[in-house]
Amino acid sequence: MKTIKALVLFSGGLDSMLAVKILQKQNIEVGGACFKSNFFGCEKAREPAEFLGIKLFEIDISEEILELVKNPPSGYGKHLNPCVDCHALMVKKASEFLQKGSTAPRSAMRGDYGAGIYDFIATGEVLGQRPFSQNKDALKRVEKLAGVEILRPLSAKLLPETEIEKQGLVVRGKLLDIQGRTRERQMELAEKYNLKYYSAPAGGCLLTDPEFSQRLLVMLDNWPECDANDVELLKYGRVFWFKTRMDTNKKRIPPGGTNHEWVLAVVGRNKEDNENLEKLAKKGDVMLELEEIMGPLTLVRNYKLQITNDFEIEIPEKLKMSELKMGEEKSEEEILQIAALLTGYYATKARGQKVKIKIINK
Repeated sequence: MKTIKALVLFSGGLDSMLAVKILQKQNIEVGGACFKSNFFGCEKAREPAEFLGIKLFEIDISEEILELVKNPPSGYGKHLNPCVDCHALMVKKASEFLQKGSTAPRSAMRGDYGAGIYDFIATGEVLGQRPFSQNKDALKRVEKLAGVEILRPLSAKLLPETEIEKQGLVVRGKLLDIQGRTRERQMELAEKYNLKYYSAPAGGCLLTDPEFSQRLLVMLDNWPECDANDVELLKYGRVFWFKTRMDTNKKRIPPGGTNHEWVLAVVGRNKEDNENLEKLAKKGDVMLELEEIMGPLTLVRNYKLQITNDFEIEIPEKLKMSELKMGEEKSEEEILQIAALLTGYYATKARGQKVKIKIINK
């Protein structure tokens, strides 16, 4: 008898763990597809996957999800989270694992992770749990956008019967009818199945965080063509934007457009920030650090001058950000001076001293 195999979109949360368990109870072999990007990762999925005994595929969708954030066909949630389009993207990527002849379109039957392994895709979605992305219309839209039918074991009895059920790949009677935002039944099932290690039901995506969303919104306004590496910088330090005059010899100013461009400076807050900024630095970036005092590393991006000489700068005891007039247009030289000033100021021991600034051109 052929073994039925299902691929569950797996976050490590309780709902996705329950989806796995419900299918395993029907003697279905289950794998997990976890997705990572600038905004979410797979760290919290690994231990739950190991506990359940499923193989976990970690798939990077950083560039694809960033394009959706810039222009979400289905709109945003409360902040910059394009949940419906994001979920559809995940399902579409997961469909690359499906066998030929499954419910996926032929165009989706490809991939480097193990194409042709699984018979269908399932998720831990619960009808009505999230008003924007898990109502009936949203669930239908995800399937339409992805071009793939999805089994939702936790709410299947409240949804139209799928071809997956009609073909006998699962027994509909053994699926569930959970709906709404209360999690009482999930918690009862977790105790019944002795499930452990599951992650919290919320807070896994940075796009739902208001502070990070605001940072990203500013970057999208200033740098509409930003890439995943640019976005990653927003996670590792204090962020400052400088407006400088555009080099008209290199760039054409469109009619009605602006004649300035934006320079980004990120000042590390701790050792971890410094290490990450160093890893993210790419050709053309300028790095600033204190030569004789332990302190932050500062990364400056989109800076046009080539600086070769280290220099000294006086760091005040107290610094009022209003005095820096950050909203006004600055020359490249002024930007470097302010970046150096911030680098020194955020090292407490440097305040009130004249310090040496080391310049590193990437």
